[in-house]
Amino acid sequence: MKLENTRRESRRSGGEVDPKNVVQVQIFGHSYTIRGEADREYIMGVAAYVDRKMQEITEKLPVASLSKVAILASLNIADELFKERAQREAQSHLLDSRAARLNEVLDQLFQEGPTR
Repeated sequence: MKLENTRRESRRSGGEVDPKNVVQVQIFGHSYTIRGEADREYIMGVAAYVDRKMQEITEKLPVASLSKVAILASLNIADELFKERAQREAQSHLLDSRAARLNEVLDQLFQEGPTR
């Protein structure tokens, strides 16, 4: 997903911007044109999430500067991402160790041969 001024991009490239990849979104009371490869619903969902995070910041802290609100929201979103990545990595390690243990048990069973 890429934020850009589509009119300027159109003039530079000499062609028209593909309208199916351009979405108008509202974030924190401002309109932005988003151009990306993702579908419209996904882009709007991401924009709504960012808007919610910025609204949460202003509810908790009376911050007047748009850039400060955006930075604090970005830090909160990055924190969520890092925590999710750490959780996924921990789950991956747990699954790897369980799979290794199962392989050991299977190897032992195959070495013992069939029991009748």
